[in-house]
Amino acid sequence: MRIAGSFIKGRKDRIQPHFMPKTRAQKEEIIAQLADQFSRAKAAVFTSVSGYTMEDANALREKGREKGIELAVAKKTLLVRALEKNGFSVKKDGLDGSVLTTFGLQDEMSAAKLMADFAKNREGITLIGGILEGRMVDAASVKQLASLPSREELLAKLVGSLNAPVSGFVNVLAGNLRSLLYALNAIKDTK
Repeated sequence: MRIAGSFIKGRKDRIQPHFMPKTRAQKEEIIAQLADQFSRAKAAVFTSVSGYTMEDANALREKGREKGIELAVAKKTLLVRALEKNGFSVKKDGLDGSVLTTFGLQDEMSAAKLMADFAKNREGITLIGGILEGRMVDAASVKQLASLPSREELLAKLVGSLNAPVSGFVNVLAGNLRSLLYALNAIKDTK
């Protein structure tokens, strides 16, 4: 028997209408998945999203996949329970609106940078906090983290800094050799 309405894929073997409430087992599975993501993430960012479209979701997931970032949208009660499983105490009231959670699995800055860039030109999408180095941080800290240079930028600066004295030394040696060659050519021309 088919129930009118749109359907989303539920557990592996069942299709449920999206308007049906989730069972306790489904909720526990969601909590376990979120708790696992929190335990694996180097950083997490919470973003309040309103007016978040499927186009936005798909574009954000694609960008996230390239940078080793996972995204999750879950009910606040389930999110709070997953956070509590990982030792965080958060009040449900502290999370405003619909909450998109971004997990940075490869480094601490990528999730913050992705969400700060995403929220830049969109109304109704604001950073509300995150987790960094095992502690909760506020939105201002997430924004500061997003403004830091990336790991690749820092490595490029380090290589440039290490290379500068060496290239300067090589230029000094080359200058002395050039001077010697000019002197030898001048002597040759006079004879």
